[in-house]
Amino acid sequence: MSDVNGGAELLEAQRCLLLDAATVMRRRYARSGEVVMSPSTAEALATVLEGIARSEPALQRIDRDEAIALAHRLVDDDHPETSRLWPA
Repeated sequence: MSDVNGGAELLEAQRCLLLDAATVMRRRYARSGEVVMSPSTAEALATVLEGIARSEPALQRIDRDEAIALAHRLVDDDHPETSRLWPA
């Protein structure tokens, strides 16, 4: 496997992780009635995660590494609220 191919595979894995985290965000917070945050705030964060996965230009200022770390926390249910991207 070349570095170029490995880089593309890593980006695809990250994209899938961010999309999975958006799904988790919606199921766990936006639709379930969890009181950690409002459904609209949860939906907004899920939309941001999807936008980062799609490399939307408007979201380039958001720290992609932090978004990926948050995605891992969301998927693992491991204190996502410790992320700097978590809504206050």
